[in-house]
Amino acid sequence: MSKRNKIIYWVATVWLSLGMASTGIVQLIKMQEEIDVFAGLGYPAYLLTILGVWKILGVIAVLAPKFPLVKEWAYAGFFFAMSGAVFSHLAVGDPLVQLFGPVLLLVLTGVSWYFRPASRKLAGSNG
Repeated sequence: MSKRNKIIYWVATVWLSLGMASTGIVQLIKMQEEIDVFAGLGYPAYLLTILGVWKILGVIAVLAPKFPLVKEWAYAGFFFAMSGAVFSHLAVGDPLVQLFGPVLLLVLTGVSWYFRPASRKLAGSNG
C-alpha cells in the first residue's frame, strides 16, 4: 500500500470514527435536539439507543486491528445507517442542509472502506 493511500485511509477513517462516535454519543445521551430530529423523521426515541450503541461498536470494530469480517459488517452498518438517514430526510422534505452530515459520513465510509489496507480486508477480497 502506497504512503498516499495510507494517508487517505487514516484521514478518512479518523474523521469517520469521530463523526460516528460523536453522533452515537449524542444519540445515547438522548439530547433533546436529536430527539426532535428523530420525531420529525417519524422515528421513535428508543431508536436513538439502538443506533448509538451500534455506531460506538462500529467505531471500535473499524479501528481495532484484525477481525476483518467484523469490519465489513461495521462498514455495511455505517452505509445502511447513513444512506437511511439521507433518504429519511429527503422523504420528509427536510432542507438540503440536513443532508450534509449523513452524506459526509457516507462518503467517508466509502473512502475508508476502499482504501483500507490488506491487513484489514477479508482474505481473498478484491474490495
